[in-house]
Amino acid sequence: MKTICLYFEIHQPVHLKRYRFFDIGKDHYYYDDYENERSITEVAQKSYIPSLRTLLEMTKTYGKQFKVSFSLSGVALEQLEMYAGEVIDLLQQLAETGCVEFLAEPYSHGLSSLTNEDVFIEETKRMVKKIKELFGQTPKVLRNSSLIYDDEIGALAGRMGFKGMLIEGAKHILGWKSPHFVYSCAMDPNVKLLVRDYKFSDDISLRFNDSSWNEYPLFADKYIGWIDQLPQEEQIINIFMDLCALGIYQPLSSNILEFLKALPALAKDKGIVFATPGEIFDKAKPIAPLEVAYPISWNDEERDTSCWLGNGMQREAFNKLYQEAGRILACRDRRIKQDWDRLQACDNLHYITTKPTGVGMYRGFYESAYDAFTNYMNILGDFIKRVQDLFPVEVESDELNALYTTIHNQGEELEVKDKEIARLRARLEKFESKEEEKKPAPKKEPAKAPAKAAVKKTSAKKTETEKKPTAKKTTATKKADKAK
Repeated sequence: MKTICLYFEIHQPVHLKRYRFFDIGKDHYYYDDYENERSITEVAQKSYIPSLRTLLEMTKTYGKQFKVSFSLSGVALEQLEMYAGEVIDLLQQLAETGCVEFLAEPYSHGLSSLTNEDVFIEETKRMVKKIKELFGQTPKVLRNSSLIYDDEIGALAGRMGFKGMLIEGAKHILGWKSPHFVYSCAMDPNVKLLVRDYKFSDDISLRFNDSSWNEYPLFADKYIGWIDQLPQEEQIINIFMDLCALGIYQPLSSNILEFLKALPALAKDKGIVFATPGEIFDKAKPIAPLEVAYPISWNDEERDTSCWLGNGMQREAFNKLYQEAGRILACRDRRIKQDWDRLQACDNLHYITTKPTGVGMYRGFYESAYDAFTNYMNILGDFIKRVQDLFPVEVESDELNALYTTIHNQGEELEVKDKEIARLRARLEKFESKEEEKKPAPKKEPAKAPAKAAVKKTSAKKTETEKKPTAKKTTATKKADKAK
């Protein structure tokens, strides 16, 4: 049975402000609050809110026949909590339907998986905890920033306990293979892989409203027909995209949401179902390992990391940022940790790219890649100075590593203790409920019975009291008679 796996990414960068060389050491706030509020509010109103309302309506209409999955970056989640709380509310309502799965990803939406394993593990665990708190799910599937993946990252995901990952269906990796199967990591066969079908995904996210496209206009029945015509053995169709494709890349006036709403009913008529990544991993077995020696991503035609690390300026900024990773991991300053997350976001390095692209390159307020590089390095200069004020350069790397190891071990011990406390509390509650069940129910007496008994008792007392003086009088009379 053909299965559609529909997945949406939610991420928005934190916009940096104009920061000059002479601000270093004087100004420790790096963000353009006005632009951040304006941009996240605009995206929420034009894309996130109407899209999530549509998806919620679809779950109510089709129930378990429709499934969808999401992942969110931590930096986007912070902005949504601050400026667009309705988006969080809608995601929580979707979580309650049982038709939605939330995936894990690095908190910062950064590139730590390419350089520092400890940073990647720490921020991914932090994101898992955040998803648990907000949506009541513990993610079992990992989605790295921009679908960055190689064999070593897959093996690391396995050591972290994830059952699988989402990756890009790059041509130079797949070759003759089809993206419509489950594969496994070449270094860990227990880690399963879902491969993005970039054609089916980009037909919606990039080409839907393109009047020059030879398939324009795209209708839902045509789209489902394409999926139905795939070879019988190709069972899994992975459609992965940014959520802002619905409303930003493709405006709402293009009827993109009406197209989306029509898909489940048409799919059902063709015997096509929807499933989340976790459900697919639980049921399907991988057909073969997929070897990925060098990192891939879903960005640009090359599907590699060159959009972030393709020139000397980007690599210098990248190395400068992560050379302080040991100090930051050992740090417990909340402001520094928050700045670290925001500065890691890969968008900051993307603004510095000099790659020619077929579409307009968005750089925010930066006039060029060199302008973006200068501004980012000025901010990094101040940030690194603050970090080194806490942990001077004289502190050796071995000392920092030992300190971080101690902090890490303490964190794990606390986590184990918290789990043990929760387990013991659950057992105590269970024991107390059993004890309550064992107690016999109290006997209920008629409501009027006590009143009658009281009346009888009072009467008895009165009779006894009345009799006592009579008895005394009789005795005294007898004595008087004898004396006479």
